[in-house]
This record gives sequence, C-alpha cells and structure tokens, in this order.
Amino acid sequence: MKTIQWGMVGTGNVTEVKSGPGFYKSENSALNGVTNRTKEKAISWAKRHGVGHVYNDMDEMIADGKVDAIYIATPPASHKEYALKCAAAKIPCYIEKPVALNLTDHMEMLNAFKKSDTLVFAAYYRRAQPRFLKVQQLLNEGLIGDIRFVQMNLYRPVKEDEKINSWRVDPELSGGGLFMDVGVHMIDIVIHLLGNIKEVQTFRRNQTGHYAPEDNIAISLLFENGILGTGNFCFTTKVSKDEIEIIGEKGNLRFACFGTSPIILETSETVQEFDVPKPEHVHQPLIQSIVNELNGMGKTANHLEDTTNTAWVCEQIYQSPLL
Repeated sequence: MKTIQWGMVGTGNVTEVKSGPGFYKSENSALNGVTNRTKEKAISWAKRHGVGHVYNDMDEMIADGKVDAIYIATPPASHKEYALKCAAAKIPCYIEKPVALNLTDHMEMLNAFKKSDTLVFAAYYRRAQPRFLKVQQLLNEGLIGDIRFVQMNLYRPVKEDEKINSWRVDPELSGGGLFMDVGVHMIDIVIHLLGNIKEVQTFRRNQTGHYAPEDNIAISLLFENGILGTGNFCFTTKVSKDEIEIIGEKGNLRFACFGTSPIILETSETVQEFDVPKPEHVHQPLIQSIVNELNGMGKTANHLEDTTNTAWVCEQIYQSPLL
C-alpha cells in the first residue's frame, strides 16, 4: 500500500505524545512536515521527533504538493479557516476536537468537503481505541440486556494554568469552557456506543469565577432510540471522578472515559473486570484506520459527518443561559 504523507498544522501539547508520533509510527504512514504560527516552535518539534521539513505556513505546505493528508491541531477558532483550505485543495483532513466553535461552522466545513468530494475526519479518537471497542463488544453481546439509561460523571479540581491565559477557557477560541475541551469526549463516545441524541435539557453555571465561561454543567438527554441519559461536568471540586455507567435490564457497564481503570461488567450473577491497556499514543489507532481508508482498506467511524450529532448536542448545551 501507499505510504500516506501527512502534514501537521500546529505543534502544541496534544501533538507531543497523544497524536504526533502516531503519524510516523502507524503502518504505511509518514509525517512529511509541520508548521506552526511560531516557526521556532515548529523547528523545535521537528528536531525532537526527527521530522525533516518545516513549512512557513499551511499555504506553503499545500503548494508543495508533497502531503497526501493534513492534520489540523490548532485551537478550534482556526479550524474552519484551515479546513476550508484543505477542502478547496482536495486534500483529506483530520481535525482536532472540538471540530468547530459552533454547529454552523461544523456544517459549513462538512459541506465544503462534500462539495469537493474529499474525505474529512474528526479527532474523536476514543471511537477507535481497543478499550471502547471492548465496551461496544460487551454491549453487542447483550450481556446487560436492553439499555435503560446512561450516566456520565466528570469532575475534578481546578487547575491553576486554566485561570491564566488558557485558550481552553476563552469561548472565542474554544467555543465554550472546559466542557468543550474534555466533556465533549464523553458525549461523543456515548453517541457512538448508544446512538444519536434528539433532545437535550441543560443547566450551566459559573460557580467560582475562575474564568469567564461555565465551570459546572448538568444535562438530561433523550436518545432517538428512547434511552435516557444524564451528565454532570464540574471542574472545580476537590476530588475527581471520571465514569460512564450504562445501565441495562440485566446489569450495567462502568468505565472511565479518560482513565485506565478496568471496565466493570456487573449482572445479578457475576461481576467481571476487563483490563484493556491504553495505547501510548492515544490517536494512533484512529490514525491507522484513517490511513487504511485512504489506502482503500476499510472505513473509519470518524468521518466528520459521523460526529455531527456531537456538534448538535454541544450547540443545544451552549444555547442554554449561563446562570
């Protein structure tokens, strides 16, 4: 198969271990070059990772004609600009999450790639990780019976660096608060596992004033298939919790979204634990599936269109007033 030559736009923290190495460690995949708004940072990244080429900007990367696909790893506010350039150039694109600041931008990007008949993917990488494939397998086997409801709980202490000059808590750069950076992963994986959501009710509050957007969100969900759901996302507690629990007629499944604790399957007869290791580079399984698809081998579940319901849910949440 062809070796897919990637270009990477942005060299921030997410690219250091989580994503960047996946492009040159996946089979039939190579990282041709990188660019960053601050070129010195791109040069430093390239030296650390052994990537030969540093481009002045994305326009030069596209004009060079040596990249087969581009990964956009910048803050969300610039995703649309870069993605539309890829669509115009007919270059497949892999976009960090959240894909866009709002649903309108998400749909504009999606329609541009449809018009140019070019593939575009969203970086909700948990969909391809072995841990969540195992959860999907257990659900498919019907071990907990018909699903009744799902509960999501994500809370943790405030981090000092989030109070000072962080794009993650600047709605103009991120599309919201910390929910848009981390909570959205929980929303996306439950949609992937259980199906699309059709109704959302939300309460948003800023309880501490550490930053401008909300620090606490409570949601209620109705899925298209009748499953109910709740979610609590708070980023200013003294203790932490990271758990998704799917409750069925016969039992339940509990698993962390971000952590590595065992998946727990509980029924009236037994309690089982499944320890599924986390990949060193969390994006790599998804990158591999995208590379395979670009080579005509299979299809990933992370096309941008597949994540439109995730963007729609976020839109409903942020249309609620900040209390």
